[in-house]
Amino acid sequence: MSICFIILAGGKSHRFKSNIGKPYQKIAGKSLIEINVNKARKFKEITKIIVVYNKKDLKRLKSLRLTNIELINGGKTRQQSTFNALKYLTNKKGISKVLIHDVARPNFSLKLLKSIIVNLKKMRAVIPKIEIQDAVKYKIESSLNEYIIGKNRESLFLTQTPQAFYLKEIYHLHNTNHAKYKDDDISLYMNLDKVKFIEGEKNNFKITDQADFLILKDIYKSNISVGIGFDVHRLVVNKKLYLGGLKIKSHLGTLGHSDGDPVLHSITDAVLGAANMGDIGQLFSDKNKKYKNIRSTILLKKVINKLKLKGYYLNNIDINIITQTPKIKKFKNKIIANISKICEISKNKINIKGKTTEKLGVIGQEKAIACEAITSVIKYD
Repeated sequence: MSICFIILAGGKSHRFKSNIGKPYQKIAGKSLIEINVNKARKFKEITKIIVVYNKKDLKRLKSLRLTNIELINGGKTRQQSTFNALKYLTNKKGISKVLIHDVARPNFSLKLLKSIIVNLKKMRAVIPKIEIQDAVKYKIESSLNEYIIGKNRESLFLTQTPQAFYLKEIYHLHNTNHAKYKDDDISLYMNLDKVKFIEGEKNNFKITDQADFLILKDIYKSNISVGIGFDVHRLVVNKKLYLGGLKIKSHLGTLGHSDGDPVLHSITDAVLGAANMGDIGQLFSDKNKKYKNIRSTILLKKVINKLKLKGYYLNNIDINIITQTPKIKKFKNKIIANISKICEISKNKINIKGKTTEKLGVIGQEKAIACEAITSVIKYD
């Protein structure tokens, strides 16, 4: 089963009232587009991802540097944007089913997405829904008065996205039945046979205004955890010194099983601790010959990938490099830039302080170098 995940991000975000549109608002350093894309990438059944964009946002979209994504220019309405993506897919081989999703619903769980995909194996369409809890009223206006009438909420429900369909069928309905389109794609169906409504999620709400976005931020804040890492290495002559993945010019280098980078080792341990994934010794034992002289950048990248697979984002890193020599100040910005690339987070989320021990102990005597790091991670699913 080959599925295309279509992310609708072509709206104008009028109600959000910001110079930056909703798709590009960030939580934990990730835009809403990136959050949705990262979730879709966790499923092998999803072989293609399309982002439908507003042409005025193209420069901002390209600045995200998304890879293996296809971009489709949106229309004036949600229906037109969806149709543009579907029409594009009909000329492509290998895609038989689609998931159509609003970028403004980034908080769906992987469990919900899995349920949608599983149910689509047997059904023509799968739609998440939630029951209405509040009292429902509707207004009737006349030339004489205005009437407020109660409505039985038991017969009503709210639909959510992602919504799943067979490509040929939903394209045909858009092409021939578009006048019946009301807010989402299931509204095109006249016959609900083989259409399954599954239980949606309250947290999968649509971000419409700033108040909604603040609620989403609060949800993410409640999912923050923190980890601490520490590493120390002996300083010796005739060895290279790596700090934060960079080779540092120094008359002394570190002695270690790998390249002996105390900065990346402490970050690695801190990330593992924050996500409850053990420690660096468990994953990359110094008893294992394949890790002999290995670059620590490789090890940290492996851990960052594991972090993503567990549904976490790295939020920030705070680092103390404890050394008498070399002085860290002149290397600090370059180290931050390199860590930013390795960990795939913004440079302004990384802080480095150089510390000495005032010539006390083995560090003060230039016999060792140490580093401690604190990281925070955010669970997004």
